Amino acid sequence: MAKRLTEKENEKLVKGFKRGKTIKSLSEEFRFTSVTIIRKLKEKLGVSIYRELNSKNKKSAQENIIYRDKNINNDNIDSNLKDSEYKFLDINEIDEDKDEKNCPHASEFIEITPLNYEIESTSRKELSSIPISEINFPDMVYMIVDKNIELEIRYLRDYPQWDFLPDSDLNRKSIEIFNDIKVAKRFCRKEQKVIKVPNTDVFKIAAPNLISRGISRIISSEQLISL
Repeated sequence: MAKRLTEKENEKLVKGFKRGKTIKSLSEEFRFTSVTIIRKLKEKLGVSIYRELNSKNKKSAQENIIYRDKNINNDNIDSNLKDSEYKFLDINEIDEDKDEKNCPHASEFIEITPLNYEIESTSRKELSSIPISEINFPDMVYMIVDKNIELEIRYLRDYPQWDFLPDSDLNRKSIEIFNDIKVAKRFCRKEQKVIKVPNTDVFKIAAPNLISRGISRIISSEQLISL
């Protein structure tokens, strides 16, 4: 049976998040995945408050890292300064004639011929998703369907781990596959059931049909697959 957060743990989770703890630190503390932690926080706080606190906590964590690195760098600089010998050079001591002799080409200019071709610009690859043609699916996966064996279709905005995507992507329809049946059952509601997909080539074969139904993404673990 899958482990669940107790009510006391939920309260501790929310308090920690409000005090500035990041999703990563809470995930390590409670030994749950980041997805589970995010889902619980949104459930307890609401989406808007969660996003506000999450943004604040991330900013605070980044500032702490910068402050720490700055102190380390300052300590290193101070240490180097103490170990170094300094000689302050009077500007009047500079021998300009000598410098010019040492740098005979200082007053010469070299003309660089401009390039006579244009640099070809390539379209930026979408970093958040991987084309299905580049995916090596496992031999078998699991899916959640309703009682009529209809696919569970959800928008990307319903998945907290992808809420950083632009609105145009968040409005995409998706289906989710699971590598582990235990994980699939954890997300399965009473009116649903988990089915086994023994031949994962079916996703590449059925891609055109899925696209015709408005489904353009497959979510698999931490991967976002584009059809």
